Amino acid sequence: MPSLNGVPLSCEEILDRYGPLVYRMAIQGTGSVADGEDVAQEVFVSLIQSDPPFTDDTHLRAWLIRATANRCKSWGRSFWRKRTVPLELNQAAAPPPPENTDVLAAVAALPAKYRWPVYLHYIEGYTAAEIGQLLGCPRNTVLSRLSRAREKLKAALKEEWT
Repeated sequence: MPSLNGVPLSCEEILDRYGPLVYRMAIQGTGSVADGEDVAQEVFVSLIQSDPPFTDDTHLRAWLIRATANRCKSWGRSFWRKRTVPLELNQAAAPPPPENTDVLAAVAALPAKYRWPVYLHYIEGYTAAEIGQLLGCPRNTVLSRLSRAREKLKAALKEEWT
């Protein structure tokens, strides 16, 4: 079992605290509810099997975010993913609020290198420096990607509204 400052955490406790975060990220990263569920499950199985010791709550949260992003990347490169045709039901992510449909669809259409910083900054509330640590890139790279992502979103949404 993973431990926090030497105190073991139960599976239920971990899922209650971090399940929604990992699940949202996995759906965002895969673009599919079914695939997102699979990725989220793999992340938690990996956490339980590896049993890393965490110094604090932030360390555990960062590990889960990094593991989810990495699993989504692996999922995107998967041989089987490229060979199968998704069902129409699997193509739709969790239904967003009606007023944000266009924005969320535009964010989901961004390449992963832009989508993750946007998601972590605007949805999860991380700073550029924190995102850089989580994704393993410099703070200025994160800021550049956020800026480019905003430009891409602006262009995509402008096309949609005209």
